[in-house]
Amino acid sequence: MAHRNLAAAVAVAATLAVAATAAPAAGSSPWDHTAAGTVFSPNPVQDLGNESLTDAKDADYAALAAAYHRVTLTHLDGSGTLTGQYVRVKSSTGSAARSVNGAFPAYHRDADQFEQVMGYYWVTTAQEYLQHLGFGGALRPVNQRQIELRVDQYGGDNSFFRDNKANITVGKGGVDDAEDAEVVVHEYGHSVQDGQVPGFGTTLESGAIGEAFGDYLAVVVTSWRAGTPTKTPEACVADWDSVSYTRTVPHCLRRLDGTKTYPADVVGEVHADGEIWSRALWDIRTALGDTKASTLIVEAQFAFAPDTTFRAAALDTVAAAQRLYGSSAATAVTKAFQARGIL
Repeated sequence: MAHRNLAAAVAVAATLAVAATAAPAAGSSPWDHTAAGTVFSPNPVQDLGNESLTDAKDADYAALAAAYHRVTLTHLDGSGTLTGQYVRVKSSTGSAARSVNGAFPAYHRDADQFEQVMGYYWVTTAQEYLQHLGFGGALRPVNQRQIELRVDQYGGDNSFFRDNKANITVGKGGVDDAEDAEVVVHEYGHSVQDGQVPGFGTTLESGAIGEAFGDYLAVVVTSWRAGTPTKTPEACVADWDSVSYTRTVPHCLRRLDGTKTYPADVVGEVHADGEIWSRALWDIRTALGDTKASTLIVEAQFAFAPDTTFRAAALDTVAAAQRLYGSSAATAVTKAFQARGIL
């Protein structure tokens, strides 16, 4: 499902030569390769605490300089392209990002390749977060498939996950969608749920749960990797992308700490109604801490039906808390859903 009108633009950059990296040693994983890359972490507004930043038609201007970070891209296949164990990147404009001697050039936002590197890094980071929680180790794997991330494949100001092809498309318009890590990870949240429950989100309430989980995952993954923001509200989703279509400060696509309750604030739109569910998830995280909360939230989703209701999904989440952490955790989860009117 689309996350709302979110932006993504792509500027043409020069073709770069490729230098193949060394093949992995015998017996090692074909995904053991790494390369340096440049990204926002997670986005300039949050990183710099500057709510006055604007898209400026994809310009790379001086106020953004400190927001670029050199990072290590992991789980690559060694081809010199952005192809890895959990994501492969495809772009319809400009040339494909290429590594040279194990490093991608320091692309900035005025180059199409910057969004490609951002997409690769943050999808991979989201999967690493899930594994950090124990999924794929002590707990069953979550979405450990290779998905495709398509940059500007259709020319619209929106991003979405397509379950029939297991791919994420990031569009353009205003701030490029893939320039904001929380937009990328939000869409990956849909892929996570689809991997757990194929076809998840067939009704308004299940669709709202999907949008809410995408927002929640976006914030917890970026806080885990980039650090808890102190310059902008942590509960604010997509601070950078939203500068293009919001006038109030702080700029937020949506928030995880709203006051909506069920059923009084239901309007029949999945993104708006999702703020009821995401506030419950946020309160669970506040009560139990990130690791326990996120683990039980993800684990519970294996029990969801594609057309689950708020109440049924809440009961599944309480049951997961009881199973993993006992009665005190289950009580905290119950209280969070009761505060939203769901239980």
